[in-house]
Amino acid sequence: MRLLVIGTGSIGERHLRCFQTLGRCDSIAFCETRDEQRGIIAERYGIPDSMAFASLDAALEQGEYEAAVIATPAPTHIPMAKRLVGLGVHLMLEKPVSLSLDGVDALAQLVEEKAVTVAVGYVHRGHPAMIAAKAALDSGRFGRPLQFRVSSGQAFAVLRPAYRDVYFAKPEMGGGAINDMITHLYNVGDWMVGSIERIVTDAAHQILDGVTVEDTVHSMTRQGSGVMGSYALNLYQQPNELVMTVVCEGGTVQVEYAKKRWSWMTEPGGEWNHEPVEVPDRDTMYLRQNEAFLNAIEGSEAVLCSLNEGIRTLRVNLASHQSASEGQWVAIGQ
Repeated sequence: MRLLVIGTGSIGERHLRCFQTLGRCDSIAFCETRDEQRGIIAERYGIPDSMAFASLDAALEQGEYEAAVIATPAPTHIPMAKRLVGLGVHLMLEKPVSLSLDGVDALAQLVEEKAVTVAVGYVHRGHPAMIAAKAALDSGRFGRPLQFRVSSGQAFAVLRPAYRDVYFAKPEMGGGAINDMITHLYNVGDWMVGSIERIVTDAAHQILDGVTVEDTVHSMTRQGSGVMGSYALNLYQQPNELVMTVVCEGGTVQVEYAKKRWSWMTEPGGEWNHEPVEVPDRDTMYLRQNEAFLNAIEGSEAVLCSLNEGIRTLRVNLASHQSASEGQWVAIGQ
């Protein structure tokens, strides 16, 4: 397996590191337009200069690759993906798939024609607590889901101090909390309890210094089988946490990232049953996601998030933006 990582910002570097850790690629090359960053990454990960490229054109001129990671800004995803899929390259495509629906159907059709594997980087599907909660819900042991709630927040300026100088500060590059952050929660909710069918969103810039994009998002949804959903996110609170709760006919399931566990309760006023999970660090989710991607190429497992699922989340992102602008419920297009 010869792998090419395109873009080595924080997420691209994490992908590169995790694929190295998995040890299943014969070679890993990368593209990085910034000269200084290219040198840093090459030295940090022991990659020879002959496999550190300043552009995708240069990388494709020098070699062939079975798989690639696209970790560049969202507006580049579709044209870059079409080019690589046309060459028969399997793709790990970072989220969101794009910032519009332009070209997404053509990409999906090309993927089908070329019979390549494409995964979209909605990495929370790789969190051990999410995996365990999903399996429990799917087993039917708690009955039909009725309500889905998720709340997340972090001190974004501390965790990602370069946010003012990268794509996050620019809506046209995929910046803002809807495209960059709460999209992960939409994707998890869609996967956990059923497709989001309509959404109403309130979003605003509250306090995050040096940018004007939204840093706070509240959404309500109606989802498959009548589930009522609520999603809340901010980028300035002190605790770094995510709490997801699914209330079902016969029990309640909860995921708590900060406590590294998922829990369940089946009796009114009863005791929580806590199930701890192993999450050594944030790479844990990426390792699981990327392992599934490699397994899918070999035909032994499905990717954690398919291209079609990623496109569905793109539709939710677009509806969420529309709702925030218009102040009303918006149906998710098909």
